[in-house]
Amino acid sequence: MKTMKRVILGSVAGLAAIGGAQAADLPVKAKAVEYVKICSLYGAGFFYIPGTDTCIKLGGYLRVETAINSTHYNGAYSGALGAHNRLSNYYSSRSRQNLTVDTRTATEYGVVRTFFDANFTWSTGSYAGAGTGGTVYSASVGQVGNPSDGGIAGGGVGINYAFIQFAGFTMGRTVSAFDAPWVNYPSNNFDGLVGGSGSTNGVNQFTYTAQFGNGISGSLSAQDPTAFVQSGVMNLTGATAAGMLGGSNGLNNLGGTRAPDLIGVLKVDQAWGVFQLSAVAHNNHAAYYGATETTGHPDDKWGWAVQGALQIKNLPTGAGDVINMQAVYTDGATRYNLQSLAAVSYSMFGSASTAGAYQSIGFASAPDAVYTGTSAANGTGLENVTTWGFRGGYTHNWDPYWNTGVYGAYASIRYGNNGKVAICTNAVTLLALVGTCNPDFNIAQAGIITRWTPVKNLTFSGDFTWTRIDQKYSGTVVAPTLASVAKPAAVYELKDQDSFNFLLRAQRNF
Repeated sequence: MKTMKRVILGSVAGLAAIGGAQAADLPVKAKAVEYVKICSLYGAGFFYIPGTDTCIKLGGYLRVETAINSTHYNGAYSGALGAHNRLSNYYSSRSRQNLTVDTRTATEYGVVRTFFDANFTWSTGSYAGAGTGGTVYSASVGQVGNPSDGGIAGGGVGINYAFIQFAGFTMGRTVSAFDAPWVNYPSNNFDGLVGGSGSTNGVNQFTYTAQFGNGISGSLSAQDPTAFVQSGVMNLTGATAAGMLGGSNGLNNLGGTRAPDLIGVLKVDQAWGVFQLSAVAHNNHAAYYGATETTGHPDDKWGWAVQGALQIKNLPTGAGDVINMQAVYTDGATRYNLQSLAAVSYSMFGSASTAGAYQSIGFASAPDAVYTGTSAANGTGLENVTTWGFRGGYTHNWDPYWNTGVYGAYASIRYGNNGKVAICTNAVTLLALVGTCNPDFNIAQAGIITRWTPVKNLTFSGDFTWTRIDQKYSGTVVAPTLASVAKPAAVYELKDQDSFNFLLRAQRNF
């Protein structure tokens, strides 16, 4: 009996021990996890990345637009559009998805921020003459330096911004420190406005900004000029008849980069508005006079630009109304006037009024600097091209749903004496120019835009822009066959040209 009792008690004790062990191994009910925790430190839309103290905001927009008599970032200034014939697109379409990722982390040195902005785009391409009675389709290539955003099957991806901000430093690709706060858009959607700098698609840079209090700040920046801030170094000895009529007075002969663009900025940002003064030094560096190193090269020559920008807010005309305006002067730094999305080459055709002329043409080119020569023995040094310009816009809000903007811009491009002599010698020799020869030209632009926002973050707009190319040539030229735009060999009258374009856009921000 005692033996049986010991067995039963031992079994109960064993079961109890096993049960205790199993109870200890059972999972404890986890505390509820807040997977999306709002971060209110940096404004609406931020939330904490789970398990970290970093806040993140996702955003972007989807845009659908149709451009009439233009591309989506410029007017009918050259190529098939400038030809104004059966190769020209009467309209083109574009669809774009933009995505942004903004992260911020509070540290003992201040906020560490990263920002990324990319576009997924498809745009209408165009047709060019093949010189055989046929045409060749060309996918739209978007902005200079960006991958194609067109094509029959695909489209393209472009990166606008990718930068880090820390302790006053900005490192990576973003809007140039030189630019006005509204970049290319004092009141417009149209991308091709002249009269000031504008790196809408970003430029690689290393920038330090110091805050002095009361809305006053200063910035020093070194930025990469490649692709977006170079207008070209032109060897005028390489000119051809077709090239000049196509908007190039010679052979573009940029060399590799030697120095970044060096920028200084002083900015006042207060309740009444913004004032900004910017200055930049820009290095012009050519390759060789000829095809090999033995031909020699011209020495580098620095260019520069200065710009003033003014924004006036709290206008008596209505809540949210604003005036934006700026003026710029450049010497060997043309892209700080004819910004990165504006045209620097023009080849526009129209009707003629001179007897015997087939049509009229306006052609022009705006590089940073020019030179001539095929070797060091006969070559010249670089001569900078100078420009000045201004642009501005006024936006009036009729009510919370409707607003209208009016805007204008102007740019004047001037060659030096050596450049004028060389270009005019080529014009007479290659184009049989009869009349006045002067490669200087002006660009005038004006436009009006109306926007309707029926619900928050959904906007429909219509933007009309007029552009005039005021050239200083007069008389006639004799052109060879221009196969890519189907223009015949004939006499053409030299004449100012106008372009009108209309941009219809629907955009949903999020």
